[in-house]
Amino acid sequence: MYTKKNYGFWMTFNWSKKPFIIGLLYASIISFLTNYFQLNLYLPWQPIGVIGIAVAFYLGFKNNSSYDRTWEARKIYGGIVNDSRSIGVAIVSFVQGENAAAIKKELIYRHIAWLTALRHQLRLSKPWEHLENRLNGLYVPVVCEDYKNKLHTELLNYLTEEEVHELNTSTNRATQILKKQAERFQELRDKGYFDDFRHMELHTKITHLFDGQGKAERIKNFPFPRQYASTALWLTLVFCTIVPFGLLDMFTESIWVQIFCPIIAALIIWVFFLMEKIGDYSENPFEGTYNDVPITSISIGIEIDLREMIKDTNIPLPMEIENGFLM
Repeated sequence: MYTKKNYGFWMTFNWSKKPFIIGLLYASIISFLTNYFQLNLYLPWQPIGVIGIAVAFYLGFKNNSSYDRTWEARKIYGGIVNDSRSIGVAIVSFVQGENAAAIKKELIYRHIAWLTALRHQLRLSKPWEHLENRLNGLYVPVVCEDYKNKLHTELLNYLTEEEVHELNTSTNRATQILKKQAERFQELRDKGYFDDFRHMELHTKITHLFDGQGKAERIKNFPFPRQYASTALWLTLVFCTIVPFGLLDMFTESIWVQIFCPIIAALIIWVFFLMEKIGDYSENPFEGTYNDVPITSISIGIEIDLREMIKDTNIPLPMEIENGFLM
């Protein structure tokens, strides 16, 4: 997530400069051919403008839909924050009896392990995401390139080595951690650490956590429909291909054709491809780019809250913003 008030213009332009440069070269060639070889390449602007309006409406639809996915992802993690605090308070309040402090710490740590496993799973690359950015080290965290070893090391901070090794055989580690937590609640109920009513309340909170995990996985594992994403790209490409031809008759003098026609055409091409790119990068709110939900920072914030509830030591600090970026 980008945290500064605004993206800088040059930062935005540098991120999206490729269409401008290609558009400028493309329009310059058309202007050169028109001016020096006296080719009749003019197209009336009216039908091109109609196409541009249609493409703009379509890009607006795509961007709205992409924004909805990002905002839904943020609401899902907001629910996980609330459910995590609720289960933390319930554990601290409900567990009574011999060795209660150690048991509370075990349960809190297992919940933090679930948060850790979930955010690592949500960072794994999908074929429709921006893999080139991850491989080039741009914006996105490099979780998936060393997923098993990295997650194994982090889980050892919260779980026993035996439990972590058992999880290594699981396809969905986050699910298995919640299952283990539910089984542990039952064991504690059988030993009399809390009564049936409190046990059912804790199980309800486990259900809420599964609900949040499932919603997040739904967005992660189901891409923005490819027919909509692809159509937006190809319509933008078609419109930008014919834009220079519609500008030629607006600059009748040869010097204006050579200078201003390519610049104006490149600006129009840049604006449309920028809109398309913003929508494209907003489709996948968990891959870790500048426009995504900062699930690592949110998870660390939850960990701080939960460990403070049990008066733990060596509590981590909130994640720092780096170059305006919060992961």
